[in-house]
Amino acid sequence: MRSERHNPTYLAEAIIPASITVTASLEEAVQAKALWVIATPSHAVRDLAVKLAPYAHAGLIVVTVAKGIENQSLLTMTQVLAEVLDTVPASRIAALYGPSHAEELAAGKPTTAVAAAPSMEVARIIQGVFMAEHLRVYVNDDVLGVEIAGSVKNVMAIAAGMSDGIGYGDNAKAAIITRGMAEIKRLGLAMGAKASTFAGLAGIGDLVVTCTSRYSRNRYLGEEIGKGRTLKEVQESMQMVAEGVRTTASVYALAQQFGVEMPITEAVYKILFEGKAPAVAVQELMTRAAKHEDWLPEELQA
Repeated sequence: MRSERHNPTYLAEAIIPASITVTASLEEAVQAKALWVIATPSHAVRDLAVKLAPYAHAGLIVVTVAKGIENQSLLTMTQVLAEVLDTVPASRIAALYGPSHAEELAAGKPTTAVAAAPSMEVARIIQGVFMAEHLRVYVNDDVLGVEIAGSVKNVMAIAAGMSDGIGYGDNAKAAIITRGMAEIKRLGLAMGAKASTFAGLAGIGDLVVTCTSRYSRNRYLGEEIGKGRTLKEVQESMQMVAEGVRTTASVYALAQQFGVEMPITEAVYKILFEGKAPAVAVQELMTRAAKHEDWLPEELQA
């Protein structure tokens, strides 16, 4: 990457500008004193944060673009970082999420994202750093809502892919996206997020792109399982990580912890981890008791 100015494995066509230093040395990378971006898969964030902790300081801003919920702790990525990087104020730990597939962004195609931080001052600093002619960044102070939306949408993308693999068509995918957002919102509200966040870029925006895009690793994984392959077979054939697999286990646990009904999530969990046939899971979803479209527990209907 240093010599050829591109990554031959990922985004091989994207040229790395000369202004960017490419290094395999953590000690060299942390010389960036103002802002760090954490871009590992979500399951590796804690281990990386432990290695970074000796170099962290109170004036630093840390931004995660990793989307997921840690399996054992059920913490979001900013919560993991706040726990490990305890010298960095929680107000300076943020998330940059949204419908932003790297393939299109690297090609200069118009893209939007949302910078979420507890401090709007910090969110605006991040906005200023990342705003570019083809990348428009918005700000939000509902970090939890942004992270829940941006993480759980990967579970729904797996479901959408399974629907594609089985061959169900556009009607079924539209239902998964719409009812999937209902599940995401129910969980987010139960955990204390703001309802408006789920209508934004990290909510419906990221959900739509991840459930429909040919670039979506989670949708692809679901599609292959829908065609009859096993989870192990699909994962072993993929070059990149589908975050939604681990996230499904975490979201399933959170739904039980908060007493939230998430039937699509439950179906994906049983297909991935209990061997249930996708077509059987869909049949069970379709024959559930009739519901009101806006069904929510009374305490969440505000």
